[in-house]
Amino acid sequence: MKKIMIYCQHLAGMGHLVRCREIMRSLAADFEVCFVSGGQSVPEFHLPAKVEVVYLPALWQKGDQLVPLEPGCSLDAVKTKRQQLLLETFERFQPDCLVTECFPFSKMSMKYELSPLLKRAKASAKPVRIVCSLRDLIMTQPLSSGARERREAKVKRLINRFYDAVLIHADPSFQRLEDCFSLVSSLNCEIVYTGYVAQHLSKASPLASIQQPPSISSSISPSIVASAGGGRHGYSLLSAVISVSSLLRERFAHHIYIFAGPFMPKEDFLKLQQAAADKSNVTLRRYTNQLLSYLTQADLSINLGGYNTTMNLLSTGVRSLLLPSLNPSQTDEQRIRAEKLASLGVVNLLSAEDLAPERLMGAIASTLTQRPAPHRIDLQGASNTASYLRNLLIKKAQPVLVEAS
Repeated sequence: MKKIMIYCQHLAGMGHLVRCREIMRSLAADFEVCFVSGGQSVPEFHLPAKVEVVYLPALWQKGDQLVPLEPGCSLDAVKTKRQQLLLETFERFQPDCLVTECFPFSKMSMKYELSPLLKRAKASAKPVRIVCSLRDLIMTQPLSSGARERREAKVKRLINRFYDAVLIHADPSFQRLEDCFSLVSSLNCEIVYTGYVAQHLSKASPLASIQQPPSISSSISPSIVASAGGGRHGYSLLSAVISVSSLLRERFAHHIYIFAGPFMPKEDFLKLQQAAADKSNVTLRRYTNQLLSYLTQADLSINLGGYNTTMNLLSTGVRSLLLPSLNPSQTDEQRIRAEKLASLGVVNLLSAEDLAPERLMGAIASTLTQRPAPHRIDLQGASNTASYLRNLLIKKAQPVLVEAS
């Protein structure tokens, strides 16, 4: 059985981790998979049973700085340990394919450990295919023209030196790589659009099997689900939802299920708990691994606009209010995707100003009267990724998904 080693580093949210899990579910039947995770672990977040998991000493990002998750550890010591463990894992596992999640288009702060890994893979006596797994929108932060040119040139050099393929987890009819990266025609590798990676409804457990939090009650309608992805930057949105719950209760019966996210700072979650304590129409939980099950039964979803949350909305077809993250490092990526979907009538947008109680109440009431427009966006990214890698590593046939570069 061919072996695939996947490197994933989530620094702020859970998006990269969730996307990798869905891809690994499609790979597990045909490949031996080793998943190397460098970010904060998430309780109750389950990876496929057949996958070997290696946890590097965890790092997260605070502002522009990498920070060790374990208190008292120096960044230099953690970097040294991570680099050593990463190379040891490669030598022990001996993969036929190495997948780096997003790098080198982003996560350039991890170059210190990925550059030695790529060099080792390239020099291996056993041929190793090297693939970049890439989300739809990258390099969206504002940069001067000179800084953007230098960054794109660096990405191009790394891709052309090491990589056999870039797998873009997007639908080219909706979002193309050249919209974010001007040097696509200069990349000397396969450029492959897989479609968006979305969790399939069949993977969502029925709510009847969930003990905590309680399942959505069919006797209270409408039901509203609010979530903030990993939660690190979701306090403003969820605080606003709790604040508006009293006004909503005066207008109609309803129940709101709020999931704060595993990375929300403890002090922020405690403030949400205090605000929701006397709200009988609000159920607040830190995290659920069954969010998709809640969305299939909800009348409305209110969310930040991350990649995986947005795919959940597209999969379920639930009415939705989407707030692009207020975090400066994420806002453009989430705003671009959300605005495109809003222009198709698939979602409704929220702004920071819309979080005021009266405005949010109006947006909720209005959205509940609407039906989202149908869409034809390809959500088969996980299975298409597995098909491509089977062709690359097993069948050795010309992949059918390749876009001309």
